[in-house]
Amino acid sequence: MALKDQVNIDLKAALLGGDRFRGEVLRGLKATILDEEVKQNKRDEGLDDTVIEQLIAREVKKRHESATIYEGADRPELADNERAEAAILVTYLPAQISEEDISAVVTRIIGGLGVSGPAALGQVIGAVKKELGNAADGATIARLVKTALQ
Repeated sequence: MALKDQVNIDLKAALLGGDRFRGEVLRGLKATILDEEVKQNKRDEGLDDTVIEQLIAREVKKRHESATIYEGADRPELADNERAEAAILVTYLPAQISEEDISAVVTRIIGGLGVSGPAALGQVIGAVKKELGNAADGATIARLVKTALQ
């Protein structure tokens, strides 16, 4: 089943079940997906799951950044709300792989490309992201590649 269809089914279930919070989060996600479809002029055929996963990952990142800002502003109730929204959205992402597994992929790709030094940072990050897709956080990949190339 397509990810967009799963979001729609879960949205209906949440609203019928009386879970307003989950329903609002999924309604916002549905709006984000629709907005991206319109931007890419793919309203009729829709987006593929990898693009939707990227959208969800971006939304989760926004929620975590907002929670951090709210914590810094001494507003823990708002930070908790952002974290709860992120927890709902994370369920639609593929399982994240461990840092050890990411590091192994980074080492393998660096060896395969035969590069070294900070000048190859972008090339290696791009290759790792292409291989791992949305199963790994971009910031974690960048940090591990930077460490491996030093």
